[in-house]
Amino acid sequence: MGLTKTEKFTEDQNTIALIAKAFAHPARVAILQHLFKINSCICGDLVEEIGLAQPTISQHLKELKNIGLIKGTIEGTSVCYCIDKDKWAEMKSIISQFLDQDLNDGNTCC
Repeated sequence: MGLTKTEKFTEDQNTIALIAKAFAHPARVAILQHLFKINSCICGDLVEEIGLAQPTISQHLKELKNIGLIKGTIEGTSVCYCIDKDKWAEMKSIISQFLDQDLNDGNTCC
């Protein structure tokens, strides 16, 4: 498989694609929903809450952290995670602008 030519696209286009990738797995959506529900940092009960193996949860957390939607702090041997509120607000703005696009009323395609 060839390399993705991300440099051909705008920063917003690449950001939207990364956000879409984060939401492309239901486990990541469930993790985000749980973090919003508890409204605090979470250190270890995601395995019980989501019902997946610890390595799988860790991989999903890594994906969410890589794009900045969550942040983590190390406490002893645990890493605690929470929503990065500034990054979430930025992501919402970008996605809202993208989704608020409308077709022209005169469009007769298909």
